[in-house]
Amino acid sequence: MPNLLPDELHTIIRECFTRCNTSPANANSVASALVSAELAGQTGHGLRRVASYSAQAQSGKADGQAVPTANVVAAATLKIDAAHGFAYPALDLVHQQLPEMARDCGIAIAGITRSHHCGVAGVVVEKFADAGLVAMLFANTPGAMAPWGGNKALFGTNPIAFAAPQSRGGPIVVDVSLSKVARGKIMAAKQKGDAIPEGWALGPDGEATTDANVALQGTMVPLGDAKGTALALMVELLAASLVGANTADKASSFFDAEGASPGVGQTIIAIDPTKLGGAGVLDHFADMAEAIGAQSGARVPGHRRQELRQQMQRDGIPVDDALLAEIESIGK
Repeated sequence: MPNLLPDELHTIIRECFTRCNTSPANANSVASALVSAELAGQTGHGLRRVASYSAQAQSGKADGQAVPTANVVAAATLKIDAAHGFAYPALDLVHQQLPEMARDCGIAIAGITRSHHCGVAGVVVEKFADAGLVAMLFANTPGAMAPWGGNKALFGTNPIAFAAPQSRGGPIVVDVSLSKVARGKIMAAKQKGDAIPEGWALGPDGEATTDANVALQGTMVPLGDAKGTALALMVELLAASLVGANTADKASSFFDAEGASPGVGQTIIAIDPTKLGGAGVLDHFADMAEAIGAQSGARVPGHRRQELRQQMQRDGIPVDDALLAEIESIGK
């Protein structure tokens, strides 16, 4: 298994997408996001997405030539149309415009509609924290979880992410899927031919399964049982209904090239912490992080990812030979 430096891997992914009906700008944005996922240790959102993403670009399910547009609808409200393209170019617009709006108004919100898979939610919000802002992201995904007590997939796994800067260390980053595990982990298990642990998912018959293929045909087990599905409902309302995107039950799969575009949504909120907390607010955040780190066995959320990223930026990203060969062959 070779190790590739991030720039090397970025070039391989970017060139794959430009071969697959994706504009150079969009290919660059997608490649940056997938490399960032690998650097975060979230391989199910990294290289293992290349085959399905590129197939969708070739079929037109994800418009690789789309140009997202941003509309400032109020002083602190930004609406972005991803135009049925990949989510990452739309998120780039959010990162370019929302921070200044948040600093001007104290808080600002962006909603993305007609969007696609947004990758590692924690990566999205961490960029705001690196710029001194607190940020939250809510994203809905295609149907994968039933309401508690129900049997039809009405909600997605619907990630929630939060990031806050601190004065004496890397950002605090919370990133959770509202299913017990992210669905990408089951997709990765399917690709590798591995079984999944019992308790991750249910088959179409509602019975527990360890077969990744069966799991992808069924529903995910929610995080925290009924509490998880309540939060998933909240995300559907915030990320889809609020911005005019498809709810989970109307969104097509992120994993195949068939059907219409998923058309899901994302909502991002950015906050200037100094407006409420004053000049010392980042010290208060650091005090909390240090109190966590002072306990044996405890870890500040996000810091392990940051350590892993530093290591792989230095030593390279491990890449499976067969997966790399598959990516290099796509579109040729």
